[in-house]
Amino acid sequence: MTGTVAVVGLGPAGPDLLPATALAAFAGVGPEARVLRTDRHPAAAAVDARATFDHRYQSAATMDEVYGGIVDDLVAMADRLGRVVYGVPGSPLVAERTVELLRARATAGDVVVEVVPALSFLDLAWDRLGVDPVAAAVRLVDGHRFAVEAAGERGPLLVAQTDSAFTLSEVKLALEDGPDVTVLQRLGLPDERVVEVAWADLDREVDPDHLTTLWVPRLAAPVAAELQRLTATVRSLRERCPWDRQQTHQSLTRYVIEEAHEVVEAIDALGDHPGDQVDALCDELGDLLFQVALHATIAEQAGWFSLADVAAAVDAKLVRRHPHVFGGLEVSDADEVVRNWDAAKRAEKPERTGPLDGIPPGLPALHLATKALRRAAAIPPGAPIGEAEAGDELLDVVQRLAGGGLDLEAALRRAVRRRLG
Repeated sequence: MTGTVAVVGLGPAGPDLLPATALAAFAGVGPEARVLRTDRHPAAAAVDARATFDHRYQSAATMDEVYGGIVDDLVAMADRLGRVVYGVPGSPLVAERTVELLRARATAGDVVVEVVPALSFLDLAWDRLGVDPVAAAVRLVDGHRFAVEAAGERGPLLVAQTDSAFTLSEVKLALEDGPDVTVLQRLGLPDERVVEVAWADLDREVDPDHLTTLWVPRLAAPVAAELQRLTATVRSLRERCPWDRQQTHQSLTRYVIEEAHEVVEAIDALGDHPGDQVDALCDELGDLLFQVALHATIAEQAGWFSLADVAAAVDAKLVRRHPHVFGGLEVSDADEVVRNWDAAKRAEKPERTGPLDGIPPGLPALHLATKALRRAAAIPPGAPIGEAEAGDELLDVVQRLAGGGLDLEAALRRAVRRRLG
């Protein structure tokens, strides 16, 4: 027979706001069947002879593991005891991930779930803020997943679960600049605190705890949802997948090259009538983006830089090297743009000593030769030539030389280094 888990809300603050229905539910089972998600709640002491799942927070690596482990334990307890009463902070119906997971297990037939509602911290928050959440169209988001859940939002937002300095820092870093926010702490308790804090000071002026919530009245710019989700996925792969966990920058080099070549192949396949090939290009670009995200995550774990730093660096570079777009410089054509770009690169990296300096040596030989000759200004002006005609000439050269059994790729690479190195 399937056991039952009755989920009881402990209310938002102390025992004075603990509903009588909760106490009655706990009184209806023996001490071995009473369990709280955490003892870190002002009303927890009102429940006699209870166990807690605080040990899960100490032993698990991620919050997903914490919640999954709690639910596994609850289902096992219910199966063994028949009925378990499980207490959670606030209301079981608001921002309670374990209830979501329990209901999924109930759908699978593993357990029966009953919910005993209670007053939520939201009710106190709306009162302190003087806000009607329906009229203001407020969205509630989880502070542990702010970058993803707040993506595309302009506000207002109520950010729950901001229970650590790390979480506040993650919230702050999700936006380059944010508005002043209202910090609500320990609502309904004698040491209740409601203060306004500048966005930049979130993780400096706030001492967070498990009863800390943020009110964000507006967001100047939406958070990039899909890239944040990709970053979170790659981090999970580095934590949980044996293959991804053992990769290094060096071991991934060949995959970067392979994915770049597959992008080029997908572009070549577009032709004059892209049709279904567009989806293939999107897919290959995604594979290449994954390589970028994976390298950035490895670097982040080493304390070097993150994907955000990569994006910020290339954004600054693009602005700096396009003064005709972001500054007052005027250009006559695309050739002048290229000349200005090359001049900017030389100014930024004056230590270069020759045409090959700074060009990746692993480039295909023909590409290497073209970049080196252009940099050395060794490509004389001439009559325009069509791409097909150029290909025919190159093919004729290859046909003439390939019969000698030479490695033409290596031969061209050596010639470039001999004459331009």
